[in-house]
Amino acid sequence: MKLFRRKHAADLQAEAKNDTRLKRALGPVNLTALGIGAIIGAGIFVLTGHAAAKYAGPAIAISFVLAGLACAFAGLCYAEFAAMIPVSGSAYTYAYATLGEFIAWIIGWDLILEYLFAAATVAVGWSGYVVSFLKDFGIVIPPEFSAAIGTHLIQIPATLAAALKINDGWTSLNPDLLNQIKLAGVDAATLGQATAILNVPAMLIILAVTLLLVLGIKESATFNNVIVAIKMIVILTFIAVGIAFINRHNWHPFIPPPIGPGEFGWGGVLHGAAVIFFAYIGFDAVSTAAQEAKNPQRDMPIGMLASLGICTVLYIAVALVLTGVVNYQTLNVPAPIAVAVDAFGKNLAWLRTFVKIGAIAGLSSVILVMLLGQPRIFYCMAKDGLLPQIFSSVHPKFQTPWVAQIFTGGVAMLVAGLFPIGLLGELVSIGTLLAFAIVCAGVMVLRKINPGIHRPFRTPAVWLVAPLGIISCGGLMLALPGDTWLRLIIWMIIGFVIYFAYGHRHSKLHQGLSGKAGGQL
Repeated sequence: MKLFRRKHAADLQAEAKNDTRLKRALGPVNLTALGIGAIIGAGIFVLTGHAAAKYAGPAIAISFVLAGLACAFAGLCYAEFAAMIPVSGSAYTYAYATLGEFIAWIIGWDLILEYLFAAATVAVGWSGYVVSFLKDFGIVIPPEFSAAIGTHLIQIPATLAAALKINDGWTSLNPDLLNQIKLAGVDAATLGQATAILNVPAMLIILAVTLLLVLGIKESATFNNVIVAIKMIVILTFIAVGIAFINRHNWHPFIPPPIGPGEFGWGGVLHGAAVIFFAYIGFDAVSTAAQEAKNPQRDMPIGMLASLGICTVLYIAVALVLTGVVNYQTLNVPAPIAVAVDAFGKNLAWLRTFVKIGAIAGLSSVILVMLLGQPRIFYCMAKDGLLPQIFSSVHPKFQTPWVAQIFTGGVAMLVAGLFPIGLLGELVSIGTLLAFAIVCAGVMVLRKINPGIHRPFRTPAVWLVAPLGIISCGGLMLALPGDTWLRLIIWMIIGFVIYFAYGHRHSKLHQGLSGKAGGQL
């Protein structure tokens, strides 16, 4: 039963109050900006077009509504926990207080998939946009140093790109693209080809963001606020200009007839929701900064729910404009918004560069918030004894968890440099959905075992919202491929080995050094 001992909620609240090593510098605006910074990135600039072209058509807007609802259910549960237990650690800490140490370890290990791997995933997308942006100014990064190791690349000239309705330049070679090239009457052997060694731009952005985060939370939040302002201006400009170019014929049929399992029809809408769920990942990262918030009981729910609501509205608006301006079948490209901007005409060609700047800024802020969240998970787990104490070290001058920050950045650099975006993105989605489901379950457990504890924010209709959160997150997990589930199982097995070899033996709760022996809420 030691595996399921829980921390006292009162002890956690006292811990949050007494631990002054982390600097409290964030207000509701900063926290909302952190949420927006984490959410708006690869989803809106990349995945929208991909999911519309392959799964949902114009009904990708409905997919965003469904994915947003799943996040809203989880977000309301997160908000109750974040206000009640304002401790860095997010869902890990909440699970420790409700479901016990072993479940807390599972979710802490699982959150690595969300934060660390999400940072690496988005860094790969950032690299693609930066390489394209620099190319517009005559600066060419060798293809060998702009993709995952072993990736086969082929150079698509402008004329062929126009015929295939894709971006020109170096792109990864896959069977579908090879078939398209053959159908266009071009011999692939005549095109430039290369094999990637390392994704250097992706590694460099993680290095830069890691150094910024070591320097201080206030400096990082200020930088994030500026970036969020830039990408919001870009997105709102795209929506405002794009409305005038909408052709309603592009919305018919709004839900294309199904052509296979998960391809168009309502099955495709659901499949699209599972794929673009990645676009919503990040609002929960606000909760990892609870011990750096000025008034966490009030401001944490505001930050999470406001950022989630704002981003959902923006996603739906962008999806409608995007599929209204151009036919959804042309959007399966790395930069779908740029395709729509091209349809605005030559007089608005400048907007293409503007969009790339917004995409680069947007992806940068996602990397920043993801790399901010993961070290704070390590920080809490180390304080509890489940990880080596060095991860709970706080820099005496900058008041940041600098050792955990540097370790996280180093691992993320390697992952971003070596692995492709598709593999990383699916791992992030399934890990996050599992974390959300556990948080929803935890809220119900705590309502039963400790109904009288002070809750500054209460999840409305909790016995409806929390089960719907579990069901919706579980349903989206089932929509992911089997090999993604296999990788999740392997990842969890590795986590179990580490827990039983180190964490269980060094747990301060088991040793009676924190909380009460056999502690209950």
